[in-house]
Formats: sequence, C-alpha cells, structure tokens
Amino acid sequence: MFLDDPKTRKQLTKWAVGTVAACILIFLGVRYISAIALAIKWLVGLVKPLLIGTLLAMILSVPLDFIEKHLLRKNPSPKKDKARRPLAILLSLVLVIGIFVGIAVLVIPELLGAVSIVISSVTDGLEQIAAFESSSEFPFAAQLERLDIDWLEMKTQLESWIQKISTMVLDSTASALGGLASSLIDGIVAFVFCIYVLANKETLARQIGRLARVWLPKRFTDATSHVFAACSDVFRQFIVGQTTEAVILGTLCGIGMAILRIPYAPMVGALVGVTALIPYVGAFLATIVGAFMILTVNPFKALVFVIYLLALQQVEGNLIYPKVVGAKINLPAIWVLAAITVGGNLAGPIGMLLGVPAASAAYALLREATQKREAHLMQSKI
Repeated sequence: MFLDDPKTRKQLTKWAVGTVAACILIFLGVRYISAIALAIKWLVGLVKPLLIGTLLAMILSVPLDFIEKHLLRKNPSPKKDKARRPLAILLSLVLVIGIFVGIAVLVIPELLGAVSIVISSVTDGLEQIAAFESSSEFPFAAQLERLDIDWLEMKTQLESWIQKISTMVLDSTASALGGLASSLIDGIVAFVFCIYVLANKETLARQIGRLARVWLPKRFTDATSHVFAACSDVFRQFIVGQTTEAVILGTLCGIGMAILRIPYAPMVGALVGVTALIPYVGAFLATIVGAFMILTVNPFKALVFVIYLLALQQVEGNLIYPKVVGAKINLPAIWVLAAITVGGNLAGPIGMLLGVPAASAAYALLREATQKREAHLMQSKI
C-alpha cells in the first residue's frame, strides 16, 4: 500500500496535523472574534504613529527620489554627497506641505465667504417675500397669501437652525481641541519616524532583508519580497501618474475658466487639481464646491463651469488618465469605485487615496498568479 512508503506517511502526517491545527485556529478565531478584534485595535493604536510615519515616508519618497536625483550633481564631493539627502528631505517637505497649505489659504476663506453670502441672500429673500405678501401693489400678493406660509417665521427658524449648526461645529471643535495634546504627540512621533525612514531607507531595507533571510523560510521570504516590490512599484506609479494628471487637469481647468471669464479661475483650478488626487470622487467634490462658489457671483457662469468641467473630465478620463497613469494602475472602473468606497469607509480621505493603488497591486498580483496557474494547468494536461 501507499502507506508503506515512509515519505508518503510523513507527508500525510504533515497534512493531517496542518488541517487539524487550521481547524482549531478557525474555531478559536470565530469563538473569540470580539477579543481578537479588541486586541487588533489595541495593537493598531499602539503602533499608529509608526504606521502614519511609514505612510508619510512612502508618499514623500516619490518627490524625494526625484529631487535627490537632480540635486548637487555638478562637481560631486563628499560634502555634497552628505548634504544631498537632508536637503532633498527638506525640499520635499516644503513642496508637499506648501501645496496643501496654499490651497487651504486660497479656498477656505472664499468658501466661508460664499456660505455667508448664500445665508444672507436667503434670509433677505424671505424678508422681501414677506414684505411683498403684505403689499397690495405687488401683482402676485394674492397668490402668495393663499400659500398660507409665514415667511418671517421661516426666516426665524432658518436663523435658529444655522445658529444650532454653528454651536455644534464649535462644540465639535472644542472636543477636538481636547484631544489635541495626544494627537500632537502622535503627530510628532509620526513625523520624526517618517524623517528617520527617509534618511535611512536603504539601511532599513537591507536590515529587514537580512532578518527575513535568516529567520524566515526562503519560499516565504521570496514571495513576500515579490509582493512588497509589486506594491511599491504600483504605489509609486500611482503617486507620480496621479500627481501629474492632477496638475494637468487643474491647469486646463484654470486656463479654460480664465478664457470663459468664469470667477475664481485660479483658486478653483488649484482646488480641482488637488481633489483630482482622489480618482472619480475628487473631481465630483471639486465640481460641487466650485459651482457653489461661482453661483454666489454669477449663476449663469456656474452653469457654464459645470458644463465645461464635465466635458474636461470626459477628455481627462478617456485621453489623459490612461496615458499618464499607465496600464498597470488602470483598474476597471467598477474596481476603482469599489476601492474608493472600501478605502473611504476604512480610513476616510486617506483611505480613498490609497484604496486605488492597494487594489491595483492586488489586481496585478492576482492576475500574475492566475496566469501562472493557467500555465501550470495547461502543462499538466499536456
């Protein structure tokens, strides 16, 4: 019998032990899933600053590599080689932080002003309607009176609702400031860890590779290295391609708005460029915010802006995006939407931003594994 073969018995024993162990682990995992979830939550909270720092390092490494490649390359010397990495890190930080701070300074005051204008216009409009209703000279006074609406009471309720919303925002801000100390400490730790990773990324990669080769099975180490390399490559392509595409889209939006004489052209163009970093959803958000701000100045121009931006998005989606971002990151639209939805629910805007490259890496790895599996099945049939 086949059990007489020692090698077969050894393989069968390993399979049986592995199956029983897997069943036991699955049973324990299902039974104590709440405790496991709490343990995972505690562990994630424990290393949260380090995870944030690693994520920041991954994002900043893209402009860092570009700047470092072109910085202080003429007349090389030991001093220039030593100063190149710190200067590249500093310039990368200034570039990324400056972009977001500049957009916030441009957009937030104008957006608050637009909201104030809308609120003032609505309350003034309700007052005017109430005045018209009580005036016999107004041609539609009788029709307004038949509606049986107390416009002044509606105005009072609207002002009360706005006051409640403002109070809720202030309360939320106060509670957020209460946890500011803890968040500030986490942010400082994440920032310091990010700088350390960027400054010593080659050394860290070499140390991790050495530990993996010594303590882990070779097959597992090779597979993990391949997965990490694929994820890193896709993430880098996504950041570079998405940033380039966002700059192109924002520039075209600003130039087109200036030609069409639409208000807020530079500011809305910059907003469209920044929000375009989030695929699909970002452009939709920019359209709403931009149209709302332009509406307070010229409603017709707001309609022209929406039509122009929708047309520009079609050109961007069909011509610019596939050329700039590339085939490796070009997921089918349904999976892009799924990645944005899942990522947003898990981690908010950051999850929406990172969901697409994560799904793209998984898609590329699954496609590669499927192709290998198909080739293996074809060979076994032959």
